[in-house]
Amino acid sequence: MSEDYIQGLFAERIGGKGFGKGTKIYKFEKIKRAKAEAKKANPSMELLDLGVGEPDEMAFPVVVEALKFECAKPENRGYADNGIQELKDAAVKYLEKIYGVTGIDPVKEVIHSIGSKPALAMLPDAFINSGDATLMTIPGYPVLATHTLWNGGRVVSLPLSEENGFLPDLDALTEKELKGAKLLYLNYPNNPTGATATVEFFQKAIEFAKKRKIIIVHDAAYAALSYDAKPLSFLSVDGAKEVGVEIHSFSKAFNMTGWRLAFLAGNEKVISAFANVKDNYDSGQFIAIQKAGVYALDHTEITEKIAVKYKRRLALMVDALNECGFEAKLPKGSFYLYVRAPKSAKKTVMFENAEEVSEFLIKQAHISTVPWDDCGSYLRFSATFSAKDKEDEFRVIEEMKKRLSALELKF
Repeated sequence: MSEDYIQGLFAERIGGKGFGKGTKIYKFEKIKRAKAEAKKANPSMELLDLGVGEPDEMAFPVVVEALKFECAKPENRGYADNGIQELKDAAVKYLEKIYGVTGIDPVKEVIHSIGSKPALAMLPDAFINSGDATLMTIPGYPVLATHTLWNGGRVVSLPLSEENGFLPDLDALTEKELKGAKLLYLNYPNNPTGATATVEFFQKAIEFAKKRKIIIVHDAAYAALSYDAKPLSFLSVDGAKEVGVEIHSFSKAFNMTGWRLAFLAGNEKVISAFANVKDNYDSGQFIAIQKAGVYALDHTEITEKIAVKYKRRLALMVDALNECGFEAKLPKGSFYLYVRAPKSAKKTVMFENAEEVSEFLIKQAHISTVPWDDCGSYLRFSATFSAKDKEDEFRVIEEMKKRLSALELKF
């Protein structure tokens, strides 16, 4: 039988005629396969999943109850379109209470999204034409870059190096790279490095954006998880609203993973453009979920409790990893540890990159991490591993240390 004609109809942005026929295996698929292989080879051995990038617990019971209550209201059954005003009002109060952000118009300068990911995916539709460019930090969350490419744009990579505090060097960009640049993606506290930005860096980024006529998109998914200072919002810096927007997620700050709720705040024109695009993609998140989100924003003690847990776990992980030869430091934000990958193990096993290390750790020690080879070879450990209580946290970390020590890792 001749080839199915549908194979010839796929858009070039997803591979065209070659869609589904590629042989390249991406790292997360490699991790998935390695974990399955390890479990099959030794089903009785616990797999310590230290690569999970989402909270390990459910939303707090009070938030769940708020959702149940709102679900039962007939007035919440309809389409939300571009969001309810109560959520926008709560977002403005939240930004002021936690970050000291003032001057945000709750009607024109805030909008909800069905999670941060769709927001990052839709923004290029509002700004990127063929030939335009997005400045993208690497390593990082690639969605804005993916949709820039799908719109015929270019992606300019901004390496995050340890030597520069994992902040992008905006001065290193050439005129060629800056040609047609419209969007600059930032994410602090950063995934995967755990690095935080400073007021001085945001000031520099704002001046850069003004000079180059670029929009800043600050992904603040981990902003509320700050450990040694008051959480910092891009919008709290003078001039930020003139050049960009900030995206806040409910997933990390309130354990609302899977609820699919976020909000954008900042420049009125950017918010308006996003609203126009969004209106052609979805009809808004379920109103009951938005109202549960309002409850969460009004009860920030939830985030404080979550942050205490992650800081405790991260401190334990730092000590354990350092005893095994890593050079780990407690991050100032997020729930990630980003450490240089070892170069060898058991004296005879040599590694060319972090992906090889990651697969080795899964198969040899039943420890799952996430590798990054974008700017040096690093492993990301997450404090969101599964543990029943504090005692179990100690057990998991001790077991991790025991297994890693046995591998005789060299750096």
